[in-house]
Amino acid sequence: MRDVIIIGSGPAGLAAGLYTARANLEPLLVEGAPPEVPGGQLMLTTDVENFPGFPEGIQGPELMERMRQQAERFGLEIRPATVSEVTFAPGAHGVAADGRTWEARALILATGARARLLGLDSERRLLGRGVSTCATCDGAFYRGKHVVLVGGGDSAMEEAGFLTRFAAQVTVVHRRAELRASKIMQDRARANPKIAFVWDTVITDLRGEDRLSAVAWRNVKSGAEGEIACDGLFIAIGHDPQTTLFRGQLALDPEGYLIVEGDSTRTSVAGVFAAGDVVDRTYRQAITAAGMGCKAAIDAERYLESL
Repeated sequence: MRDVIIIGSGPAGLAAGLYTARANLEPLLVEGAPPEVPGGQLMLTTDVENFPGFPEGIQGPELMERMRQQAERFGLEIRPATVSEVTFAPGAHGVAADGRTWEARALILATGARARLLGLDSERRLLGRGVSTCATCDGAFYRGKHVVLVGGGDSAMEEAGFLTRFAAQVTVVHRRAELRASKIMQDRARANPKIAFVWDTVITDLRGEDRLSAVAWRNVKSGAEGEIACDGLFIAIGHDPQTTLFRGQLALDPEGYLIVEGDSTRTSVAGVFAAGDVVDRTYRQAITAAGMGCKAAIDAERYLESL
């Protein structure tokens, strides 16, 4: 029986681990094992320039390693294991992973969300090397450049508009002849002189060895094919919160994100807290995830004190 078990090793999980370790709660963090990528989405990025405390910027994997070392310094125990089942019973929540089971009085769920990708072989190789899933994170790297954005919803149009603050041109590639975005978002995008549209088209391949140089495309109606030379590709086709293990046990919103009470991190089951992108459909930043991890740790500590 542990006081606290944390599932997930991104910024939210490691921040929760740091705070609970410093509170002498002897937390255990289950971080996942290959083929998962322990450390969250920052392990797939290169330059991170918007995390406070690093004026010269820092590489994503290095940032996560530093957060990990800091938490371990105060006693966080980290286990590389893939969680297969979670059971919720107030006072004795169960976490099964790789053939063994732990119990905890409090759980912190920081399993994150995965950006939907195009499914191309070249995609992961070029992530952080011209391919991004976050305009807010990476848009500033493309000042005066030409970027391509894939997507047609409100979030995609919002990101396209954001990118025009930096890029000289944003080409939106959409597989249909019309956008799914709300009319106001469509109108804003169409009125922006920096945004161009390529309709009825899908991306079929990415060009470039160490850096993206172009995207290959195919028109789904005519079958015509070609390439667009570009400096960056932003994929804005949605995110999938990692909540499969919790379905039917915890309250989820229609898109599968965990629901928490008000400004807290409390879920629908006593003693279970959630932080980071598994909750946050709006910001999805490392700094907001880390802040939520802090909140979850404090909520868990106060819950344990009340028992």
